Amino acid sequence: MPDTELTAAVLAAQRGDERAFVHVFRAVHPRLLGYVRTIVAESDAEDVTSEAWLHISRDLGRFRGDADRFRGWANRIARNRALDHLRARGRRPMDLVDDTSLIERAGPGDTAEEALAAVGTARTFALLGRLPREQAEAVALRSVMGLDARRAAGVLGSRPGAVRTATHRGLRRLAELMEDGEVRTRQPRRTGAGRRPPAAAVPATAGTGPSGR
Repeated sequence: MPDTELTAAVLAAQRGDERAFVHVFRAVHPRLLGYVRTIVAESDAEDVTSEAWLHISRDLGRFRGDADRFRGWANRIARNRALDHLRARGRRPMDLVDDTSLIERAGPGDTAEEALAAVGTARTFALLGRLPREQAEAVALRSVMGLDARRAAGVLGSRPGAVRTATHRGLRRLAELMEDGEVRTRQPRRTGAGRRPPAAAVPATAGTGPSGR
């Protein structure tokens, strides 16, 4: 969905338009679910993402901004839910390391980014599953979802330099995997097309959506 259409759909959903909310869900959900899969186990990702959508629906009336801001906001909510899930299971979230000197070195990042663009979103997230989580998150937010370093840093609660470092390392590792032929093709299940948001996440009736609470 083009940014202009997503922005319009978000505004309509804030006014209580159920159909618009479903359009927002279908546009954002596949990549949001893929991002959550870089943080939690595959078996938990659907539940964590559904919980994130409940929070998105609840707080939608307070959101202000365009499509790009909405993606960053939704990813931040999803990440918080995923980290809560990890903490509940006694796992400590990892911190990003800021080493901006790495960014100045030439590397195969462009090759990896081009390859990611070619294989499609669903398979991209399967490839990211081979990376350490902090690198997978950074690459997902920057190279797949298109957030700039500042906005990705806001989602991750980190610094732009740390995000750039993690992205650089992740892309280098992906390039190595691709060059070594270690990446196997597989067909992940579909993640969003034809799906509907969790029932509790859909605004009840037009005119009485999240902005009216």
